[in-house]
Amino acid sequence: MTSEPAPSELLALAVSAAREAAALVARGRDGAGEHVGTKSSPVDVVTAVDAASEELLVGRLLTARPDDGVLGEEGAAREGTSGVRWIVDPIDGTVNFLYDVPAYGVSVAAEVHGVVRAGAVLNVATGELFTAAAGEGAWLSAPGRPPRQLRPGRPPSLEQTLVATGFGYRVEQRRAQGLVVAELLPRVRDIRRFGSAALDLCAVAANRVDAYFELDLNPWDFAAGALVAAEAGAVVTGLREAPVGEPMVVAVAPSVAGAFQDLVSELHP
Repeated sequence: MTSEPAPSELLALAVSAAREAAALVARGRDGAGEHVGTKSSPVDVVTAVDAASEELLVGRLLTARPDDGVLGEEGAAREGTSGVRWIVDPIDGTVNFLYDVPAYGVSVAAEVHGVVRAGAVLNVATGELFTAAAGEGAWLSAPGRPPRQLRPGRPPSLEQTLVATGFGYRVEQRRAQGLVVAELLPRVRDIRRFGSAALDLCAVAANRVDAYFELDLNPWDFAAGALVAAEAGAVVTGLREAPVGEPMVVAVAPSVAGAFQDLVSELHP
């Protein structure tokens, strides 16, 4: 019987594929607006570069491990026989990519028998690479700087907690989320909205924000980033301590985890 691959082995492949895809995305930035479509709403955009990036990722991953499964944002879906499934987002933050806002990334996660064991999130615009393998911590590698292990912050109270969030694409969903933020804002330090769930989760890991929450994400949005946050030491869960993504992703510094989870639950009755 074939043994399971080590998380570090899966991570090495994830990083290699993410770097290749990121190079493709970077080359496509100047013409990003030439071939743009929409998905769930007129503001939910997809570019030709998204599709090309996903095709490259799937090709690289399955060439290296042909028995694996894959799930991608732009339609890639394949059942494997190895117990490993790759969950990929070819450009997380496509609107940022379209507008040249420097927060869009390639996200690659490896799931083994339903549990994410390795993940890489590469911010194409900055070159920052966030990585995690199960049991090995979370790390940030950036051009010109040595790799550093990530740790979340230690805000002393909810009132001093910097919170990131994101919004859906449907009008009614946005209206409801706006009301939640209006209630949240007076009770925390401030709100940030970067436009990439994967990078938001990595921001919690890197002590750039203290907490993050968002409803109705898909696995490709959070699979790699959630592992990075968890391996850094953040508390990562769903709404009311449900499994992550059901129906919310919450990542928060341990020092305020209980208070923040209670607040988010209060605002989403």
